[in-house]
Amino acid sequence: MTERPKQKLGGRIGGVISAAGDEMRANANPHSEEDAKRAATATGRRPRRARLRLTRVDPWSVMKTSFLLSVALGIVTIVAVFIVWSVLGMAGVWESVNSMVDDVIGDNSTTDFEVENYLGITRIMGFTMLVAVIDVVLLTAIATLMAFLYNMAAALLGGVELTLAEDDN
Repeated sequence: MTERPKQKLGGRIGGVISAAGDEMRANANPHSEEDAKRAATATGRRPRRARLRLTRVDPWSVMKTSFLLSVALGIVTIVAVFIVWSVLGMAGVWESVNSMVDDVIGDNSTTDFEVENYLGITRIMGFTMLVAVIDVVLLTAIATLMAFLYNMAAALLGGVELTLAEDDN
């Protein structure tokens, strides 16, 4: 008695998966009428598709978006460098480097070498912030330039073709 509902549910699940596969094949190959007919019989309707062409990208919107994303990348870079530098300091790496340099030099009359004087957290964070600012400027400029270049290429070649399909949900 419990076996029968499982079979019905299994059959329904298999039918839904099969119909979804047919619809995906029909959407993947918009020129195939056979795939579209198979999807129409499985789902009860033909999938609605639209073939569009991306002929122009607004450089202003590309610039705003790339600026925002590059600022986020810069913040992530600064935080990551701070965390790595702090972990290295807590792990005792700098003391190990200082003792190794003292052992290599071997002269006790000189002052003790401290790597933090050359590679301190303030210098590293300053350098990281400088690199992050340069990255923001360069990434924004490059993305905007790419939008202009895409617009020129799309005017010459027609742009990128997209096939969009409507979802059931």
